[in-house]
Amino acid sequence: MADFRYVVEIQAPPSRVWAVLLDVEQWPQWTTSVASAKRMDLGPLTLGSRTRICQPRLAPAVWKVTSIDEARHTFAWDTRTLGARILAIHKVDKHGTGARVTLSLFFSGILGGILSRIFGDLNRDYLEREATGLKRFCEAAVSWPAPASTVPSAKHIARSG
Repeated sequence: MADFRYVVEIQAPPSRVWAVLLDVEQWPQWTTSVASAKRMDLGPLTLGSRTRICQPRLAPAVWKVTSIDEARHTFAWDTRTLGARILAIHKVDKHGTGARVTLSLFFSGILGGILSRIFGDLNRDYLEREATGLKRFCEAAVSWPAPASTVPSAKHIARSG
């Protein structure tokens, strides 16, 4: 199994960031890594919910929620393609006066390792776009003064595995 991870700190309440993440059909408004997102179920995002995601340079994929924990602000969903399973985990933690978001992708299956290498640069790019777009969108929605000593808060954690 190979994985990719991106962590970003956001100066907005974790509850706000969590609400934005759960509203998956609106992702194209704040990230260029998603061209369209269409829920295939009615109601809130819950265990078993499915969403059809179209991303530039990738075939459309149906992502199914495999776990969701409202109290811990985390959800995971997966999709299967070409002999591989791709699991994406979205986690929002309280951090100082704002939130820390961890976005992770895990590839498994017979072709998982090969696909993770072929699409490695694209995966890293899309995770960064999602994280920075989420940060920009959530911070624009609140008027929080940033601490004077703030350094760039997006942190790329290299591919491991």
